[in-house]
Amino acid sequence: MNLQQLKYLCAVVDNGLNVSDAAEALYTSQPGISKQIRQLEDELGLRVFVRQGKRLTSLTPAGEVVVATARRALREIANLKRVADEYRAEDSGVLAIATTHTQARYVLPQVLSKFSAQFPKVRLVLHQGNPVQVAAHTSSGEVDVGIATEALADDPALITLPCYQWNRGVLVPKGHPLVSVKPLTLQALAAHPIVTYDFAFTGRTAINAAFAAKGLEPNVVLTALDADVIKTYVELGMGVGIIARMAFDPEKDTNFELLDASHLFGASTTRLALRKGVFLRGYVYDFISLFAPQYTRSAVDAALAGNATMDAI
Repeated sequence: MNLQQLKYLCAVVDNGLNVSDAAEALYTSQPGISKQIRQLEDELGLRVFVRQGKRLTSLTPAGEVVVATARRALREIANLKRVADEYRAEDSGVLAIATTHTQARYVLPQVLSKFSAQFPKVRLVLHQGNPVQVAAHTSSGEVDVGIATEALADDPALITLPCYQWNRGVLVPKGHPLVSVKPLTLQALAAHPIVTYDFAFTGRTAINAAFAAKGLEPNVVLTALDADVIKTYVELGMGVGIIARMAFDPEKDTNFELLDASHLFGASTTRLALRKGVFLRGYVYDFISLFAPQYTRSAVDAALAGNATMDAI
C-alpha cells in the first residue's frame, strides 16, 4: 500500500467513478490508475468498487470505509507537510483563498494589502466561484480558507466562523423614480424589472423570501454572477439592481444612487471556513485576524477542536 494508491482511489471517487476523468485530473494514464487500484484491493483482500465489466458502478460497503480512511490519511499527510513548512520557513509559503467575486473585489483588497506587507514572502492565490464552489474548494483541501455567505455552513467537512453581517441596497440610475419613494417598499420595487445575483450567490434566497412573504412576484429580468455585471445592465436601462451594499463605491459609481433596502431584506452573514482537522500555518491565523479581528488564534483553535460554538457573531 502506498500514498499514490490512496490518491488514485480518492480521485476516482471524486470524479464520479470515472477513471478516465480521474486520470486526466491527475495527469496520468487510465491503465495506470486501474492497475494501482487493483493492487490496493488485492493487498487489502477486498473489493473497494462494484464493477460491471470494466466500468465502476459504486463503492462496496467496505469500500466506503476504505475511502473515508484514505481521505483521513491524506489529510494527515498534508498536515505533516504543513508542520514541516511551518518550522522550516515560518514566514514564507502560499495562502490560497476561495471566495466570491463580491468578497474578492470589495472586501479582501485592503485585508490582503495589509497581509502582504506583513508577509511579503507568502504568495497569495485567489480562487473565485459561487458559494458551493467555495465550499468544495475548501473541503477538498485545495485552498486554506473559504469565504462566502451561503453554502459553507452546510458542508459537514468544514468549521465556519461568522465574521460580519451585511445587507443590500437597490441600485438605480441618477434621477430614477424610486429615489422619491420614501420609505422604499417591496411593492414599489416589484413594479420595476430587477437585475440581481444568480441563485447561488450572495443572499438571493433572502431576496426571494422577502418578496414571497408579501405575496409578490419580482420581475427578475437578468441574473449575474457579480455586482459589476449588474451595474452594467442597470446602466443600460434593463432594470434596477439589488446588490450587496459593500459593492457600491460612491466615488466610482457616480452614475448611480444606492437606495437603502436594509428594512426590506433580512441581514446575511459572511463566514470564513476551514477544513476540519487541518493544521494551519502561522500566517493563516494572522490572515484570519486581519479579516475578522474578533478571532484570536486560541479562538480559531477552539473552533477547530470542536470546543466552541460559532453560530453567532
